[in-house]
Amino acid sequence: MTFQETLARRDLLKQMGAATLAAMASGTPQLWANPGAVQHPAAKADSCILIWLAGGMAAPDTFDPKRYLPFEKGLEVERILSTFPAIDTAVDNIKVTEGMENIAGIMDRGTLIRSAVQPDLGHILHSRHQYHWHTGYVPPLTVAAPHIGAWMAKVLGPLNPVIPPFINIGQRLEGVGEKEELKAFTTGGFFGTEYGPMNLPYPEDAVRSVQPPKGMEPGRFANRYQHYRRLIAQSPQQEWMSDYQQESMLRSMEAAHRLLQSEEKQAFDLTLEPQESREKYDTGRFGRGCLLARRLVESGARFVEVTTEYVPFLHWDTHENGHTTVRRLKQEVDRPIAQLILDLEQRGLLDRTLVIIASEFSRDMMIEGVPGSNAKDQSRAKTETLSEMKHYGLHRHFTGGTSVAMFGGGVKKGFLYGRTADERPLLAVENPVSVEDLHATIFTAMGISPQTAYEVEKRPFYATKDGHGRPVMDVFS
Repeated sequence: MTFQETLARRDLLKQMGAATLAAMASGTPQLWANPGAVQHPAAKADSCILIWLAGGMAAPDTFDPKRYLPFEKGLEVERILSTFPAIDTAVDNIKVTEGMENIAGIMDRGTLIRSAVQPDLGHILHSRHQYHWHTGYVPPLTVAAPHIGAWMAKVLGPLNPVIPPFINIGQRLEGVGEKEELKAFTTGGFFGTEYGPMNLPYPEDAVRSVQPPKGMEPGRFANRYQHYRRLIAQSPQQEWMSDYQQESMLRSMEAAHRLLQSEEKQAFDLTLEPQESREKYDTGRFGRGCLLARRLVESGARFVEVTTEYVPFLHWDTHENGHTTVRRLKQEVDRPIAQLILDLEQRGLLDRTLVIIASEFSRDMMIEGVPGSNAKDQSRAKTETLSEMKHYGLHRHFTGGTSVAMFGGGVKKGFLYGRTADERPLLAVENPVSVEDLHATIFTAMGISPQTAYEVEKRPFYATKDGHGRPVMDVFS
């Protein structure tokens, strides 16, 4: 990271922190229009599961195969488009790449969008793009923008009053590099704490989050809960928090207390799942997260995000050893994702559950950011040749064409939408879908108008940026 990038990162963190403090001081969010003025569409789904492949999933090595060339020493970099060969799927006109055989088998259950596009956000790309994707707004802002899961929790409310409406599985918020940036969008924003996520970094330990400390009697636990309420009321942060935000924090505590005393907390216990079922999912932490997501949706969770976890230069952040890393990642995600879809279908839940597979942007061998923006990189790449396997892979950030898969929730089955160019630059050349329009599509499936707005800082704050998001109706059956 350059000195200029370091300064930009510090400035971004300062501005994000200021927005968070402003959110703590904000009052009760009020609908901008009269309740009857915004017409919500008929809901096609009751629950939503976001599968977040954090770090930048390279579409040409996953859902959008291009010309394939195997590793060969001396191979010219400019000739590399895909580092995995294409394989057939359950749909004649859709192919994916080798290593995704299980997902290939379920493509007849969903829609594949190959033309999602993102703006070029310059430096600090992961922080800004992840914030943008999850909230619909580009940071920094003077407002703490709610996560899309918080929008669903606020507008739709819980499906089950005991189960938290917004649950985040698999992402640690401490000790992972850009922790403050992750915390900036993994919140309820100005909606308040009660609409923020219940964070479960390790799915196998989720049950511990819904149990009183070992050996603690129920009466003693209740007393500790009441004591904790008093501590919150006396918190030094109180002077910075509006009455609404304080009440929201207390309501979130009350919801947690109800959950800990309920039968529904068994949904968090993976050991109650049959061994055969656990083995189908258990490719690691991500696979166990997919199983937990299924159990939670069965019990009435409204929105669940399952992530491979963002850690700089790890997982899908494939700046080095790209091909080798993606091969390992496919082994971790392919079977659990497919099993999740099959299980939801078998239980009669898929039609009413929208499952989304997405990442902050794609990757390419030569170009980072918007094609044509870095002539130096492009001219150098034309003279580069491979000398080591660690350089074989799609490394550089690419926002010009990204894949998003959607299942259930009223979307068409076995449907392909959009197209990217077959030669570099691999731009979306047919039916481009912006983040705003993708969010509008998701909200529409869930029965939320993309024009829904709440008054913040005496002005409207919309579910999609400025209310401009337009759903892609062609993807719905």
